[in-house]
Amino acid sequence: MAIKDLVKPELVFAKQALSSKKRVLEFIAQAVGDRLHCEADEVYDALLSREKLGSTGVGNGIGIPHCRLDKAHQATMVVISLADTIDFDSIDRKPVDLIFALIVPPEQCDSHLQTLAAIAELAQSTDKLSQLRAAGDNAALLARFQSSL
Repeated sequence: MAIKDLVKPELVFAKQALSSKKRVLEFIAQAVGDRLHCEADEVYDALLSREKLGSTGVGNGIGIPHCRLDKAHQATMVVISLADTIDFDSIDRKPVDLIFALIVPPEQCDSHLQTLAAIAELAQSTDKLSQLRAAGDNAALLARFQSSL
């Protein structure tokens, strides 16, 4: 499945006032839990378990929290820009203000890895990241994300 197909308008959130990595993970869990019809706590626990293996802060102000979730019936992506940067334990030790979260069913491991690689590649383009950061509302963030792929 193409990344563009994973991102739905109702899971794109621009300029969110989230103050910590924990709050970001909780926000993602609530949004995805509602969409996938599963408990937000299960999503949060899966995301947190993955973070305990190593931070998903990949550098350049990007966080890519991700997990496999047994109850997920389809891969789902959440795109978030933050109003202010937060500490995300990134590999470059820089704060994060763009989040691309991915929740996938266990049987979609290969496409999961391809999606993570594509987002990591996007994270290397300062021009595209600047455009995403400049998006002032959800619709603009979605449009700029889709055009950057």
